[in-house]
Amino acid sequence: MSAFSRFTPLIQSLPATIPFVGPEAIERQRGRRVAARIGANESGFGPAPSVLLAMQAAAGETWKYADPENYDLKQALAAHLGVPAANVAIGEGIDSLLGQIVRLVIEPGAPVVTSLGGYPTFNYHVAGHGGRLVTVPYAADREDLEGLLAAVKRENAPLVYFANPDNPMGSWWSADRVVDFAADLPETTLLILDEAYSETAPPESVPPVESLIDRPNVIRTRTFSKAYGLAGARVGYALATAGTAQAFDKIRNHFGMNRVGVAAAIAALADQAYLTDVTRRITNSRDRIAAIARDNGLAPLASATNFVAVDCGRDAGYARAIVERLMSDHGVFIRMPGVAPLNRCIRISAGPDAEMDLLAASLPAILESLN
Repeated sequence: MSAFSRFTPLIQSLPATIPFVGPEAIERQRGRRVAARIGANESGFGPAPSVLLAMQAAAGETWKYADPENYDLKQALAAHLGVPAANVAIGEGIDSLLGQIVRLVIEPGAPVVTSLGGYPTFNYHVAGHGGRLVTVPYAADREDLEGLLAAVKRENAPLVYFANPDNPMGSWWSADRVVDFAADLPETTLLILDEAYSETAPPESVPPVESLIDRPNVIRTRTFSKAYGLAGARVGYALATAGTAQAFDKIRNHFGMNRVGVAAAIAALADQAYLTDVTRRITNSRDRIAAIARDNGLAPLASATNFVAVDCGRDAGYARAIVERLMSDHGVFIRMPGVAPLNRCIRISAGPDAEMDLLAASLPAILESLN
């Protein structure tokens, strides 16, 4: 008997793949250390000092399982957002929550609408649960709401994914337009509104919590991985009606959260002064990335995230060569969108001054050699 026959037909049909090649894998492949880690949309500014202290204090109790009800974190989020704790679900980062949402809603063969070139980990979960992806191209470098709505209605899709602000282009829609999009969807279609970058976005792009909290067909996903600087802690949360939030209890890993990460998230919420300061630093770094791009004849796109997509003015091969040479020659790790026409761009995450300095020093030489 073949070992592969032990797996389901669905699993046998899927490639063994990782949606993103991490900088650690690149270091192993290249035999070179990353000198500027500005490709994964992490926060090189790190968490607040108060958060590090909370993590240190919690480390001594890491022999204990975390509270399977996540009570304290739910209460902290509820107080911070002004919603009942019953409207909050906790997960091991947005990626885990996305997989659980797909599992809750999608049966094999069911259509799932998303944007062509959008967040690939969501697509990974759809494939892993047997869903059928229906993709809509970007329009003017942002997600096409009219196109997504048309695809939902055409396919009678039970699930649609939309990120605002968007990854990988950094674009965004106004809060009013997002609320209208949710209202226009059929009641039978669940909207995942991915707001991973909400802390770095203009206030007018983020719908008030109360504007969508009572809609049973909307789940908003957020994270501590970006502005709060806790990507390695894996803490995310979802906002939904109480009934939808409770549905996660049917399938989630009840001991999936770690005590140190939970303590970090609670402390991060309590230190909003640091969040204000770090979002200012992210904005400044974003502006510097844009200036570096323009100084080198490239075109930065407007961004509401902690990264900047930069139009290289040519094709995907040229953009990929920039990505490859920055890493191989200078240890500068960046990424690029995966599909045309977005893949004419490179994507550079905000970071500390030293990493921006290395980018500014490295990019001219790379472009000169390629041209």
